[in-house]
Amino acid sequence: MRNLLANLYRMNKHYLVYLFLLIPLTLLTQSCRKDEGTGGTASITGKIMVRQYNTNFTFLLEEFYAPDEDVFIIFGDDPVYGDKMSTNYDGTYRFEYLQEGNYTVFAYSEDSAGYPTKHKIPALKHVKVSKNQDVKVGDIVILK
Repeated sequence: MRNLLANLYRMNKHYLVYLFLLIPLTLLTQSCRKDEGTGGTASITGKIMVRQYNTNFTFLLEEFYAPDEDVFIIFGDDPVYGDKMSTNYDGTYRFEYLQEGNYTVFAYSEDSAGYPTKHKIPALKHVKVSKNQDVKVGDIVILK
């Protein structure tokens, strides 16, 4: 039995060397793959614009950039948001340190078609980001 194992070892030692090299290389290449999310050098900047209507959404009362409004970002095709922040005093938001990829930025708006139930719906912007890029997103308009 000992001779059989020794013979198998000698025959397969080249295969063992390849196997021990292949496993770390596979793990290394998988760990270097960067998905959408934080850890990069890109950013997304924009503003939230509020259009405030009367109670049945028939008359526009005023428009203004929304301070302290929640803004969310989805990384790639993730089903849930990856980060959240509040807008500045002038309605500006900025998501920084992003990897190259596709993102969705959104804020919640009242649904004018859902009056009088007043459901919230997302106002979305889809964004493609390249390395070292600061993408300026147009205004995200929400209704109140």
